[in-house]
Amino acid sequence: MHPSMYTILLSAPYMIPSLDRFRPIFERYSLNLIVPQVAERLSEGELLAYAGQFDGAVSGDDRFTARVLEACSPRLKVISKWGTGIDSIDLQAAERLGIRVGNTPNAFTLPVADSVLGYMLAFARRLPWMDRQVKTGAWEKIPGFSLSERTLGVIGVGNVGKAVLRRARAFGMRLLGNDIVSIAPDFLLKNRVEMTGLGDLLRRADFVSLNCDLNPTSFHLINAATLAQMKPEAVLINTARGPIVDEAALVAALQAGTIAGAALDVFETEPLPAASPLMQMDQVMLASHNANSSPAAWERVHWNTIHNLLEGLGIPHENLSANNG
Repeated sequence: MHPSMYTILLSAPYMIPSLDRFRPIFERYSLNLIVPQVAERLSEGELLAYAGQFDGAVSGDDRFTARVLEACSPRLKVISKWGTGIDSIDLQAAERLGIRVGNTPNAFTLPVADSVLGYMLAFARRLPWMDRQVKTGAWEKIPGFSLSERTLGVIGVGNVGKAVLRRARAFGMRLLGNDIVSIAPDFLLKNRVEMTGLGDLLRRADFVSLNCDLNPTSFHLINAATLAQMKPEAVLINTARGPIVDEAALVAALQAGTIAGAALDVFETEPLPAASPLMQMDQVMLASHNANSSPAAWERVHWNTIHNLLEGLGIPHENLSANNG
């Protein structure tokens, strides 16, 4: 197929606002664009409405289920995922249908790790709560603590988990890690990280940070049973993927005082529904799936995503960057 006949479904919400900057690149390679309205992601039904109309996709967390991929096949050749996580794409179906999937590993390690430390500092030093009190005219001393007095447990010691542990080490925290794969001993030794079982980590950690991928082994890993193992003064931090946490069980644990608080950047349903009880909880910090926020990181991902798209379509191209765009 001649490149001029290729049509691309571009639905990555972080890229759409910058699309005018990248249109010349798509035009250079004779790629026609379909740009749907996207709030956070396209559902299965929304994608099915475009089935058969596009050869490549630049996607966010759109629900490329087996049903969608089958409907888009054989025309669809490549899905270029903006960012790292590809849990919204049925990879087995994609492989069976010969659809190439590209992403940008390690894209947001630094900003996400910074976010985790920001949440821990906010809870330790009580920063949001003091700010709210003073602004309402109260002048009270809210007890806080030093991170050096506390233990951090990281579930998922990959790129982000390691970056979180390195940062926490600088604050003098005691460090626990948990993963289903073995972690390089030199990293553990250098950063004084103790690898341990999930139950032991939950029982000992004052902060539990979720930094694992979403997959069948991690779906609802944090549930009523695992939450019951945590300390009553512990705080759960999730900057990974919403469905790692059974949200209803978390709400119940927070209401019952089973754990002390939570910091959540991701949710089972995004945007978080206005009726969620989490919205009314003073001991919870919420964000809009924004832990990846970094213009420099976004820029690298923009260009890498275009590169992966062209590669998947078999279109020869020069190395792409902001400098030659």
